[in-house]
Amino acid sequence: MEPIKTFELSKEYLESFRTGIEEQQNDFILESLEGVNVADIAALLDELNLDEAIYVLRLLSHETSADILIELDEDSVNKVIREMEAVELAALIDEMDSDDAADILILLPSKDREEVISHLQEREKSANILDLLRYDEDTAGGLMAKEYIKANQNWNVIQTIEEIRRQAEKVEKIYSIYVVDNKQHLLGRVSLKKIILAASNTKIMDIYEPELISVPTHLDGEEVAEIMRKYDLESMPVVNAKNKLVGRITVDDILDLIREQSEEDMQAMTGISADVEESDSILKISKARLPWLIIGVVGGLMGAQIITFFEDGLSKYIALASFIPLVAATGGNVGIQSSSLVVQTLASKSVFDDSPWQRFVKGLLIALVNGVVLGLFVFAVVKFIYGFDSIFGFTIGLSMFFVVLMASFMGTVTPLVLDKFGINPAIASGPFITTANDLLGLAVYFAVAMYLLKL
Repeated sequence: MEPIKTFELSKEYLESFRTGIEEQQNDFILESLEGVNVADIAALLDELNLDEAIYVLRLLSHETSADILIELDEDSVNKVIREMEAVELAALIDEMDSDDAADILILLPSKDREEVISHLQEREKSANILDLLRYDEDTAGGLMAKEYIKANQNWNVIQTIEEIRRQAEKVEKIYSIYVVDNKQHLLGRVSLKKIILAASNTKIMDIYEPELISVPTHLDGEEVAEIMRKYDLESMPVVNAKNKLVGRITVDDILDLIREQSEEDMQAMTGISADVEESDSILKISKARLPWLIIGVVGGLMGAQIITFFEDGLSKYIALASFIPLVAATGGNVGIQSSSLVVQTLASKSVFDDSPWQRFVKGLLIALVNGVVLGLFVFAVVKFIYGFDSIFGFTIGLSMFFVVLMASFMGTVTPLVLDKFGINPAIASGPFITTANDLLGLAVYFAVAMYLLKL
């Protein structure tokens, strides 16, 4: 095995590499990329324009270009494959595992996808890819690969070793050898160590381990990830409704899924409505950010209306205006804290988790404690440091107490409701909660002030 070359992507190297492409210095390009990890090459191609990236991919071997294509982000892959001829793309697909091939082909329109599949060299791979395309990409069926090694329970060790040699040609990494019966029902697994140490005529049924964790094709990807994390698995078999072995999921597929879901949750929490990258166009990024920004502006305008409604009261007690930012900021912070904790709990569900009602009661008790402490603190500061009278200090302190209760209620209940209706609860941890709590906080603040100060 050749050692991996240490690679550093600098501005100077990027400029010289671009010059090499422009002047078609193919020997320089190939030599500079020789021994470089495909992930590093993918990072380099991300810095090039589309024509330059395709030029490099066409220059490299099909196997290397296929590995690079897998490493590129989805937007880059989408652009590249739409510029390639069907025969050209099929040559790269032939070098991929079926799950990676399906992930790439799903990005193409149906007609183009079928044309690429028609040019594949292996009929078995075509069938495997078509089978995977039937499943939703975020289920076990969509995550699995069709390449795996299996052994029939009736085979002896010699037969099994021969089959392993034959099947291993299509399998990049061997984690487990799955044992099936004559109808392909999954029975268990057998380790290479047991096969090697067993006598030549030993039957697999005598040495395999029946205890094996498997998942059905329809299981949600998040649940698959949790199972693999819990039991520290490197791979896991996938079965259909009849318990027939149909594929396997490896840890790298799960890591990709976790990364994608984390990015989606982060974007939802920050109020970005679509999957965007920093390298995307200004128009695309703006389009993704604007919806929640507009909602925030509308919320601000509604807040201004609330303040206008209490304008007469403010004119009598102008000092109330000084504490509006305090109320709004506290409500937003409490809401985000509460919703973030609930979202985190929902992301790692357990059979021992509290019920929604228990979560609500616990959140309410926490809010009561925080509300009392913050209310008393604000009262003390307003009265003894700022020098206002007791009734005014009590008004601000009591308002703070009710705002904390209200914000905690919103932060706890909103993600639970969204999760109940199948909506990503992470959106509750961002602009949604902040905007809602700003409006409700102002309403509560002025309602308490009107009652206590007789405005």
